[in-house]
Amino acid sequence: MNPPLSPLIHLIDDDQAVRDSLALLIGTVGLRVQTWSDPQVFIDEFDRGGIGAIVLDVRMPGISGLTVLDRLVAQAVDQPIIMLTGHGTVEMCRRAFKSGAAEFLEKPVDDEQLLEALQHAVRQHVNSRERTQADQSARDRFAQLSEREREVLGMIVAGLTNKEIARALALSPRTVETHRANLFAKLDCDSLAQLIRRYAALAERAAP
Repeated sequence: MNPPLSPLIHLIDDDQAVRDSLALLIGTVGLRVQTWSDPQVFIDEFDRGGIGAIVLDVRMPGISGLTVLDRLVAQAVDQPIIMLTGHGTVEMCRRAFKSGAAEFLEKPVDDEQLLEALQHAVRQHVNSRERTQADQSARDRFAQLSEREREVLGMIVAGLTNKEIARALALSPRTVETHRANLFAKLDCDSLAQLIRRYAALAERAAP
């Protein structure tokens, strides 16, 4: 996957000085930063389709960071979320991780620890998006198969030979070979191992 822009870090904190200092720090490793003072405005307006991560302060007036975390998770936002707090407790940390936070750091945050957490989060997000894109591409290609080709695919991934498939479906071996060649082409696979790795799960779910 080739995102049109470099990763973007969303930084949500009601303290202007904190936003400015952390934005400057994050920028030193080449990451773009967008700062937000109002968590509700962030929820309403930020780009969910972008690549990056979210740095979220726990204690903010109006809406707490933990509430924002819960809302983002409920909306299936997939950017990793790093929580920051100046008054952390074990219970707060436990709740944050249980709710889906990628990391929980205490203020004053260690520069290297934050940067390492962000770089790891961005790599994690890129990998997750690539897997999602690959999965969708596989589903789209699988949907192009005819019913007969899906039957043949299911038997291929089950380990049957062309002759065994031909007997099971009352077809000639030549016809099975044709179906096999067609489905390999439609699924954009060059080898049996590639076919099984990408499509075995889809074939099993589609089996009657």
